[in-house]
Amino acid sequence: LIAGLFGIALSMVGMAPIDALTRFTFGQYQLLSGFDIVVILIGVFAVTDIIKAGFDRKHLADKMSKTSYELKGFGISLKEFKEQFVNMIRSALIGIGIGILPGIGGSTSGLLAYTAEKNSSKHPEKFGTGIIDGIIASETSNNAVIGGSLIPLLTMGIPGNTVTAIFLGGLTIHGISPGPLIFQKSGKFVYGIFPALIVANIFMLIFERAGLRIFVKLLDIPKHLLLPIIMVCCVVGAYSSNSRIYDVWCVLGFGLLGILFKKLKIPTTPLIIGFILGNLRRALQASAGNWSVFVTRPISLAFLLIAAFSVLMTFRKQMKQKAAPVEEEE
Repeated sequence: LIAGLFGIALSMVGMAPIDALTRFTFGQYQLLSGFDIVVILIGVFAVTDIIKAGFDRKHLADKMSKTSYELKGFGISLKEFKEQFVNMIRSALIGIGIGILPGIGGSTSGLLAYTAEKNSSKHPEKFGTGIIDGIIASETSNNAVIGGSLIPLLTMGIPGNTVTAIFLGGLTIHGISPGPLIFQKSGKFVYGIFPALIVANIFMLIFERAGLRIFVKLLDIPKHLLLPIIMVCCVVGAYSSNSRIYDVWCVLGFGLLGILFKKLKIPTTPLIIGFILGNLRRALQASAGNWSVFVTRPISLAFLLIAAFSVLMTFRKQMKQKAAPVEEEE
């Protein structure tokens, strides 16, 4: 609750999206545009882990031990594929749902899918150690976002992220105007997108298999070399989001905030969710302040039911874990 409320507070910084009222800027013009969700994600998760790893200087100086491996197929067996089938379907649905919602992006969907799989797992303590369940959950949802983000782009002309914004520009250059009538006016071009995506996935599969032996070599890079490179990538990613040095300082600030949260044993995931929920005002303006719109609209109702089901399953799992030691003692 503390992290969630803090995230809502962060979303209130800057000019209000509806009436342009200036909030919590303290006279700093850089805060007028508020905080970017990408900047917060990079700071709270990536930079926090880099700083935390840097504190362990003894382990940081250790040379990475090269482990031998045997690569067969795509690195996943048929048995593992069957075991992870439910995980893949759930994560894909989360990715599609997040992709439909403009402005959230693949980072959030990966985080939510990872959390959902961790909550439903019989071994949640293994998450964060490279367990295959978490990798498949985050990567499946991240990939599914692309398909979901095309829905608001093509039907309403609303780009959900940087990639779809560039795609929108490409469509506009060729005289294609996304919107409700796009299938009538430019149907032959739009339907060409679907086989293009299939071809793109086939080529990605080929390049992935060809590069697996090269990608795995990254594990042999010592941490004292790898972490600074990742930090530079984080800084570049933060700057490229809005082309502002201010975002780079924000990334470092949120990284230190993440360290503080870890010291106080406060989870950081609710902070991101709270930041996203800070845009509730927009939805209420569209419904003229009527809260019933959240349960009368099918998409909103479906998300609420999924959230309620997830909470009930998590609560049920925790109750079983508490009851298990009692049964063993008896």
